[in-house]
Amino acid sequence: MDKIIVSIITTTYNSAQTIAQTIQSVLDQSYKEIDYWIIDGRSQDNTVSIAQQFLPAFNGRMHILSEPDRGLYDAMNKGISHCTGDVIGILNSDDFFTSNDVIERMVNAFDDDIDAVYGDIHFVKNKNLNKCVRYYSGRIFRPSLVKYGFIAPHPSFYIRKAVIEKYGAYDIRYKISADFELIARLCYKHRIRTRYLHLDFVTMRIGGASTKNYQARLLGTEEDLMACKRLGIKTNRYKIFLKYAIKISESILIRH
Repeated sequence: MDKIIVSIITTTYNSAQTIAQTIQSVLDQSYKEIDYWIIDGRSQDNTVSIAQQFLPAFNGRMHILSEPDRGLYDAMNKGISHCTGDVIGILNSDDFFTSNDVIERMVNAFDDDIDAVYGDIHFVKNKNLNKCVRYYSGRIFRPSLVKYGFIAPHPSFYIRKAVIEKYGAYDIRYKISADFELIARLCYKHRIRTRYLHLDFVTMRIGGASTKNYQARLLGTEEDLMACKRLGIKTNRYKIFLKYAIKISESILIRH
């Protein structure tokens, strides 16, 4: 089998405080067949200039596009449209790979019968990146759990580009739940072939768009419900809210 080229997309907007660590974690990967895209929403700080400093180290494998966009998922779609890899994944601008062999091990988990590989992620506080406050494992994910608001961890989800081209990318009608809708659509509706890899892919700082406050959680729940309805998945608000019970239990287990 030919070597798999992996496209990694990082969307940025005023990400100067964290972008260097994100990029460095890509550069440090043991697997080098990486096509890396920074999709910037015309940042007002020095995000782009920091990213540009890494260009020589990537030897042509890193690309930067900075222009206005219609939000996070529109930026991700831009990255997908530009990337040339066989497999695509998203690395957020305030996250970083947990170890230097994540991409290598992910690629080794692919074979001709697999459309996507996913694993685990963990969350940390911004002031203490070494202390895990929540561990989110993809081990229990099954397509049937989508009705409860549960999907494979999006930052660990690596999908063949051919599958995205066949079934579509992120639906930008969703402000928070386009990643939920995408994975639900691919795994539940289209039953793509996936493989779980017992590996901590990504270290994430808490406070992302879907969890930063109560209003964001409410909007996320409503968008999850809307996505399920459009995909023909029977559920209700109470079932969707179960995912927050899972999140709380994950945090409690870490503390104890």
